[in-house]
Amino acid sequence: MASDRHLVFRAYLDAVGLHGMAGAEAAGLHATEWYALSQISLDGPLTSGELATATGLTTGATTRLIDRLERAGYVRRTADPADRRKVRVEVVPEALARIDEVVTPARAKIAEVLARYSEEQLDTLFDYFAHATPAYRAATAELRAARKRGD
Repeated sequence: MASDRHLVFRAYLDAVGLHGMAGAEAAGLHATEWYALSQISLDGPLTSGELATATGLTTGATTRLIDRLERAGYVRRTADPADRRKVRVEVVPEALARIDEVVTPARAKIAEVLARYSEEQLDTLFDYFAHATPAYRAATAELRAARKRGD
């Protein structure tokens, strides 16, 4: 039984990942750009260093990523109100409307799936999401650190 659950979970994660890649393609972005844009829209304005940490890119690669997103009209650089020497990257509000267009079909399909569950079951699902997110981020950081060490 646990083996069947493992396979179902793997298939689910693969489907989510594949949808992310397809969403990026539909928006004219690379997967890393899509992810970076998502992080900025979730976390609010980020410095390039914070974005580099979130994406696992070098600072140089992150600067190029921000340049591409800025040229495409998805983000803009703004002065940090707390420290004017720092620059933060924020999502251009109109860009979120373009992203919403891309993800609306998936949101509708997932809303249909979620409608099958009771409020108590939804609480359990969203509790899982809330706890799994930092666990996956920590596991990602471990993988990246091991790669840098050459493990």
